[in-house]
This record gives sequence, structure tokens and C-alpha cells, in this order.
Amino acid sequence: MIFDFVNLLSKRGKQRAMHQIGYQKILMEKDHLTNSKTTANNWLASQVIDETSKAKIRQLLNQENPKELIDSFYKNLEFGTGGLRGLMGVGPNCINRYTIGLATQGLANYLNKTIKGQEIKVAIAYDSRNNSKAFAQTTADVFSANGITVFLFPELRPTPLLSFAIRHLECHSGVVTTASHNPKEYNGYKAYWSDGAQLVPPHDKNVINEVNALKGFEDVKFTPDKNRIKTITTEVEDAYYAEVKKLIPKQDAIVRQKNISLVYSSLHGAGITMVPECLRGLGFENLTIIKEQETPDGNFPTVESPNPEEKTTMRLALEKAQAINAELVMATDPDTDRVGFGIKDATGNFFLLNGNQAFSLMMWFILTNSKEPKNAYIAKTIVTTELVDDMASAFGLECHNTLTGFKYIAELMGELEGKKKFIAAGEESYGYMVGDFVRDKDAVSACAFFAAMAAAAKDEGKTLYDWLLTMYTEYSFYKEGLVNLVRKGAEGEQQIKALMEKFRNTPPSKIIGEKVIRTLDYKLGEETNLITGTKTKLALAKSDVLQFYLEDGSKISVRPSGTEPKIKFYISVKSTLKSKSDFDSANRALDEKIASIEKEIIQ
Repeated sequence: MIFDFVNLLSKRGKQRAMHQIGYQKILMEKDHLTNSKTTANNWLASQVIDETSKAKIRQLLNQENPKELIDSFYKNLEFGTGGLRGLMGVGPNCINRYTIGLATQGLANYLNKTIKGQEIKVAIAYDSRNNSKAFAQTTADVFSANGITVFLFPELRPTPLLSFAIRHLECHSGVVTTASHNPKEYNGYKAYWSDGAQLVPPHDKNVINEVNALKGFEDVKFTPDKNRIKTITTEVEDAYYAEVKKLIPKQDAIVRQKNISLVYSSLHGAGITMVPECLRGLGFENLTIIKEQETPDGNFPTVESPNPEEKTTMRLALEKAQAINAELVMATDPDTDRVGFGIKDATGNFFLLNGNQAFSLMMWFILTNSKEPKNAYIAKTIVTTELVDDMASAFGLECHNTLTGFKYIAELMGELEGKKKFIAAGEESYGYMVGDFVRDKDAVSACAFFAAMAAAAKDEGKTLYDWLLTMYTEYSFYKEGLVNLVRKGAEGEQQIKALMEKFRNTPPSKIIGEKVIRTLDYKLGEETNLITGTKTKLALAKSDVLQFYLEDGSKISVRPSGTEPKIKFYISVKSTLKSKSDFDSANRALDEKIASIEKEIIQ
């Protein structure tokens, strides 16, 4: 049970609620099963669906337990914060050739209706996941069959290069087939607009409307016009590397510290095709690559999940760095838009920076080493550390907060383009972007930037850990925790919705003894000051996110994931760090506070 509702509901009320939930669950399962069987039989009747897929559908229909059938057929996949993403398998709620085809046909129809009087062009990339290359080819085939010129990467490449290529090649749209950092069973489809950013309203909804308007797979043009499919050359990568080099500060320090020891892992993903070359192109000569994870492999054989947020995923890289006394560890996820960093503490032991720490340290370095104009700004998401807001304020810069998802940061960049200078952006989930030549989180340039930071620190006789503590003493010591509760399938989706509604309808008045003084409900678009009772409209678009601010400055955010079957709890606490010698004790105190909050809200 999520949240302690003992003080919120009477015993009789709780019993009534549980009976109602149970009754609704029965109705929901019955309804989903009926609809799923109907949809499955429609797939069987289609002349387009291949026999292997039909055999799997018959198997699902004949299973005594209908859970997999329901999960695969009870709804159509929708665009979330990361585009189209799901388990690979048969059915409209899975990623397969047919759902990829439908999404592409819908996007092609929208492009043909929207772009008039010119040749429509799209760029396509793919990562190392199982079937990513085949899904990319299906995407290219459908676009070409609809009279659209396609620029297709000949081999796997990082997602940020796709974002760059769209603008560089003057394309109207783009697609990369990937499921980012999800487990191996997943794949997906990230769709981009002409600005190099992922689709945002109204484009995302309009594409879905076009998909929904399709009567069936017979409306999808799967037969390609091969003359319209072009191969992207290395000229695009060369142009990207040139842009990265422009934004790297203190390159003289790299010359002096070119032998600084760096460790990198691509976690069996696309990063191996660009990160090492980018680092070497900047002059770094002592790069150790984790060989066991160097070969692209969609089964990700050395990790449970290819997510650099998880310490177990980073184990091999951290062990190697410890063994060779390296300065910095870097590991990128399969499509190379996220990166995890490891640095040494005062005793020489490696630990992982969380996404908030890494982004804050990056911003501290940028702000303390550059003079930006007054009309410059940085951006972050509403669940990312407010330490960055504090630093921006101290330097007289605007810090814009957006909804979760880099597509909203890119949307903001488009709105402010030509009016204000963009510096950098980041989010707590290991996504960073410096400079505006890419309009999505970019682990390739982030690796280059952090390596340059490590070189600059060493050139001063310091470490990134020294800088981290300096930052905390200059500003507040913020620390964050993240809790993910996974709830899979149709039943899990209903559970997540029910949990969000319980937090919304019966919010806590106190957490760990601290009064809740402000609540922000982005679904209602409303902020409530619980001290004065004042309600204020929120400026951002509506989204299913709740935030609770406590009297001591702590913040708890709750939201369903837009890309995975989970509900996420973001916990942020802070204190004052008077001196670096107090760090260990202050760090323990904040860890204990996070644990106490977690224990109270998750029962």
C-alpha cells in the first residue's frame, strides 16, 4: 500500500474503498479480456500479418491465463515523454513491425498534409537493441513508399547524432528506433520534428490522430521506393565533432593533461561508435575501454539492465577505474543519450555521481569559468535539483523549469531562439546538453565536457570531488533520492492511476513531522499555499505530476513514468555545509532523512 492512509480514512471507509477497488478490478479485467480477444482476432483476419505472428496470437488466445493476451492487445501504444516504447511482441500494445509501420504511416500522412510545395525529407537512426536495425529499415521503407526522401544511417549511431543530422541535413522530421535505457525486452520509436527535438504538442497528438484514422494495416505502405532511401555519410559526424570542440572550455588544460586516465563503457550500445573518437579528437590519449561491454549487443549480456543510473550496471567500469587509478568513469546507455559518471572521493575510492550532482557540477564549472550575457539562460525539469536554480540566481541568470522530458526543454529553446542565449540544460535522470546544436540530451558531448572538467581540475591540482564539495560550501548542500515502483501490464496501469489519485485526493499534511506548506498539482494546473490558502495557476502545460514542499525545504515529487510501467517518487532534502570537513556527517544526515521520508511515504 502506498502512503499511510491510516490517519486519513476510517476503518469502515477503508473497507468500503477496498471492496470498490476489487469490484472495479473485476470489471476492468473482464472488459479488457473481451476487447483484447476482439482485437487479436482482427489481427488474425488481416492479410498483412505474417504467419509467425499469427501463430503467436493463437497461442496467446489458447492460454489459460489471459494476462499476456490482455497486456499485448488491450490498448494501442501511445507517445509518452520518450515517444513510442514497449515490450517487443505481437499486438497493438507491443513494439513490432506492424506498430512501427502504423506509427510511420501516421507520421508520413501528417508530414504530407503539413509540408507543401517542397521535397519532404526525414533522417533515421537506430541503436544496438534487438530488431532496432530491422525496425529502422521498416520505417525507411514506409516513408519512402509515401514519397518521402529518407536519409538512413548505414550503421548504429547515438540518438543525439540523429537530432543533429535532422537540422544539418535540413530534414522535416526524423526517427530513431531505440528504447533508451530500458531492459532488453523493450524497443521503441522516438520521433523528431524539423527542429531536431522530439515531438511535442500539437505534433505528437496530431500524429496519433493520423495513426488512429488508419483503418488497418492494409493502409500502411510497406513496399519501399528504394530510390528515395539515401545513406548518411561520415560528413555529418565530422560536422558534429566540430561543434563539440567549439563548446569545450579550457582546452589548453587538455593539452597539458592529455594523459589523464579515463575509463569508458558503452554498455553494449551505440556509444562505442562515437564517444572514444570524440575524446581522442579533443586530445585525450589515455582512454581505457571496457572490452567486455565494447561489442554492441541487444541482449546486454554483462548487465541486468543497460541503465547507467544503476550501480550494478557500472560495476565493471568502476572496478577497472579503481584498479588503474583513473580520474573519471563514464558509461552510456544503448542509444547514448544518458551517461553515468564515477569520480574518486578523498580516500581514492570511486563512487557514482547521481544525475543531480553531475548536472549541478557541470553548471558550477560553466558558471564559474565563463561570462555569459544577461539575456542567457539555463533549463532543467521540475524534478531536477533546485541547487541549479540557486546557482543561476547567484549569477543573475534565468533558470527555466519544464515538464519532465527533454522535448520540453527543446520546445523552450525554440521559443527563445534569437531572443536569449541558451547555455546548458539537464535532468536528474542522467541527461545533459551543453550548447544548442543538438536538441536532445547528448551523452557524447557530455562525456567530452566531463573529461575536460577532469583535466581542468587536475591542472589546478584538484579533483572533481574537491570541486563538488566547494560547490556545496558555496551554496546549499542538496541531496536527492529516487524510488521506482514497477507495476506492469493492464492491471499495473490501473494501480498506478489509483495511487496518483489517492495522493491527489488525500494528500499528506505532514511528512516526517514536517508540515507540508505548498502543493503543486500539474494535472489541475494549480499551486496551493497551505499556510495562506492561496491558489495560483501554474504556467506549464498540464501533466500528471504532484509536488509537496515541506517546511524545512524538502520536496517530494510523484509522477508516473512516461516510458516505463512504474510510478516514481523524487525526494529532495538540503542542509548547510559550513566546511568541507563536515561533508561526511552532513551527507549521512541527509541520507538518513531521505530514508525516513521514503519509509513514511512507501509502506
